[in-house]
Amino acid sequence: MLQTHAQLQGWIGKPIVLVGLMGAGKTTVGRRLAQRLRLPFVDADAEIESAAGMSVSDIFDRFGEPHFRDGERRVIGRLVDGTPKVIATGGGAFINDETRALILANAISIWLDAEPAILADRVRRRDTRPLLRGKDPLATLTELARVRNPYYALAQIRVPSVAAPHETTVEAILKALPK
Repeated sequence: MLQTHAQLQGWIGKPIVLVGLMGAGKTTVGRRLAQRLRLPFVDADAEIESAAGMSVSDIFDRFGEPHFRDGERRVIGRLVDGTPKVIATGGGAFINDETRALILANAISIWLDAEPAILADRVRRRDTRPLLRGKDPLATLTELARVRNPYYALAQIRVPSVAAPHETTVEAILKALPK
């Protein structure tokens, strides 16, 4: 029988949930990590959009952030069902007390920690971030990091997300995962 990389590491079966600020690489790194572990990949924002029938930006615009966070908590609650997978979350998911508790109890949380200047450089390439519309990305991300990093620091594992190929971050995660 062919063993997957996950089996060779003595995989404990919990989902892996990537948390961190926008631009940290949660989706891109998550996809590559899932491929390396031969696990399914799920983007929580895409699942939210599918469930709501509209984009994250539209949900924010029409219903506000509290409504979005409530739906996000419900979707993530369904995703951390004990089935091994890699899940990328939105930047604010882990800040919500209930969502964070769900993740910490039912998954391995990994904080992709990146400097605001690196994040600002990455997010300037796309205009799909509701929290950045019409704002200076570096100033906004610096403030978000000040507020959110203490919450992200509660994740079980911290991995630096640096200005290097995404594979560097994937390798760091693989080394940090429980064997």
